[in-house]
Amino acid sequence: MIYADNAATTPLDADAFETMKQYLLQDYGNASQPYSFSRAAKAVLKNARTTIAECIGATPEEIFFTSGGTESDNWAIKGMLTHGDCRATITSKIEHHAVLNSCAAIERMGYPVAYLSVDRHGVVLPETLQEAITNQTKLVSIMLVNNEIGTIEPIKELAQIAHAHGALFHTDAVQAVGHIPIDVKSLGIDMLSASGHKFNAPKGIGFLYIRNGVKLHPYADGGAQEYGMRAGTENIASIAAMEVALKKSCFAIPAMHEKLICMEQEFIKTLVNAGIDYVRNGTDNHLPGNINISIRGANGEMLLHRLDLKGICVSTGSACDSANTQISHVIEAIETPQEYAEGTIRVSFGSQNSEEDAIIIAKNIIGILKG
Repeated sequence: MIYADNAATTPLDADAFETMKQYLLQDYGNASQPYSFSRAAKAVLKNARTTIAECIGATPEEIFFTSGGTESDNWAIKGMLTHGDCRATITSKIEHHAVLNSCAAIERMGYPVAYLSVDRHGVVLPETLQEAITNQTKLVSIMLVNNEIGTIEPIKELAQIAHAHGALFHTDAVQAVGHIPIDVKSLGIDMLSASGHKFNAPKGIGFLYIRNGVKLHPYADGGAQEYGMRAGTENIASIAAMEVALKKSCFAIPAMHEKLICMEQEFIKTLVNAGIDYVRNGTDNHLPGNINISIRGANGEMLLHRLDLKGICVSTGSACDSANTQISHVIEAIETPQEYAEGTIRVSFGSQNSEEDAIIIAKNIIGILKG
């Protein structure tokens, strides 16, 4: 099997797995208990918070552990709500559904939301936000890297505009954390969502960065875990594994970018040499390894299933949309021509892939199209 859907999930890092075993089988104490057996669990929380904070330029007390990106997005958007507050939230039309559906939920409660258009490459232009924002805007939520087409958004400029109007800035960085350098302070980010399984940590663990001074309602009521902001016994084994995986991923970013760019080049070169008529969705300023193409006259779902029969895993877009076969909201928003749009697939390479994998996938696509 060749797995090339790393934007959906990544394989668990071996060192992260070994770390998990220790806190599942040996040091399994509840961090909230006062006896000595719980010291190891307490140390995990402290050390992981410190390491993760260092990876994104934050401070330890600004890191709150969650079950993943969806929970973090929900918390950031819904946690801002105040009864009777009519200030608006602004987001974009190409956000992950964790953001879009959270915004739809608060709209149903009577809170206004504005959805920004993007350009042909999926970029939220600063001037677009500037035209839409007012002094009655409470929150701007724009993703750092788009999960379907890999576009890296101009977050620093967007955050500056938000702050100039008294609004807070949240970014869904699920596709970015561990894959590109991030410094929340220099970017001006007030809240940031991350999910462990996107950078070789386990599924079901993530975090929300909340800048010191940001007022957010608690996500869950109960015990005093996470500074009283998210009740529930901590997932110590997964938190420990996430620390290991994120530290390794951040250290490897420069070398990994070089490797992924070579894979991209081989994949695209093979398609071009075969005369495949396609358009590439996104921009040159994209996440290395994320390749979203729309092939003229093809059917993305057919390609996915035919490749699957050959032992190759790719996607037609967001994994969260796998039950739907229509053109994705991202491809619609960037106005990919209809004759190409239905033939959209996403190939997302990871650390386990090689240039040979890239060539094999491209040749199998060519074979299916020309067979």
